[in-house]
Amino acid sequence: MGGMGEVAVSPRSRSTATVTTFQGSALVARSCPVCGSDREDRIFAEAKFSPNALDSFAFSSRKVPEHMHHRIVACEACDLLYSSPVPTREFLETAYREASFDSSDESGFASATYAGFLPRIVRTLPDRVGALDIGTGDGAFLEHLVGHGFTDVVGVEPSAAPVAQAAPSIRNLIRTGPFEASGFEAARFRLITCFQTMEHVGDPLGLCRDAYKLLKDDGALFLVCHNHRALSARLMGLKSPIFDIEHLQLFSPKSIRRTLEAAGFRGVRVHTVVNTYPVHYWAKLAPFPKSMKAGLLARLKAGALGKRLLSAPVGNIAAIGYKRR
Repeated sequence: MGGMGEVAVSPRSRSTATVTTFQGSALVARSCPVCGSDREDRIFAEAKFSPNALDSFAFSSRKVPEHMHHRIVACEACDLLYSSPVPTREFLETAYREASFDSSDESGFASATYAGFLPRIVRTLPDRVGALDIGTGDGAFLEHLVGHGFTDVVGVEPSAAPVAQAAPSIRNLIRTGPFEASGFEAARFRLITCFQTMEHVGDPLGLCRDAYKLLKDDGALFLVCHNHRALSARLMGLKSPIFDIEHLQLFSPKSIRRTLEAAGFRGVRVHTVVNTYPVHYWAKLAPFPKSMKAGLLARLKAGALGKRLLSAPVGNIAAIGYKRR
């Protein structure tokens, strides 16, 4: 990948024109993607990135954190943190399509955690006909949907590498490419899920509106995203792995609720997620010095301690909303 040196963007640079570049792509300013506010009363953090330090995993899931990010603005109106300026949609689609993938194990653990919410959701649904998982990765959650009795199950994943690693029984359920609502019939699905993807899309409110159109009446949208108000994020600050070059926005319970309600959803509930991962994965996310992390991770992966499972509420939230007339 090509690149340039460290970049810092002026806290008051706002225009609809291109303001700088990243990896040869234009960076374009934007307003809050949830409420539309273009006020910049508080700059949460100036841009910090060195594209030369990014590798093929820069736009992959569950990677080793690089502690780089675009300029981050705090929206006082809806409690969203969002990046501006950001790369173009065309650049991001290419970056995600070509990203590497090496986290099938972690994907399985995450999917099992999210599947723990399915019993409470299923009880509220009229039936289990039609389920769509947006940003499905290697399809691990699709297996849980099938196991819970859903039919007409579909996954959408922009990256080719995780789809290639999907289980053979699941791979044919996945469409490779960016999510496009026009590729599906309206009111086809009873449940739509979207995990750790809302941070990556340029128009998160638009995604929720699209999901609303694709859901049947009394269907549900189930999201999982990072919480920038979580204790871990506040303690770690910009060393938290949620501040990342991939993330175009970060939510809080208030802002994710506002997003769903603005898209038309009712009965929105927001829950804390307790994640379960092996110790070596928690160490992968921890802000250890880069010089010692590779050796530490190798030892943990090889030993019994590193394989031990640890559960903790480390800053993810689940939001569930319903399409009700």
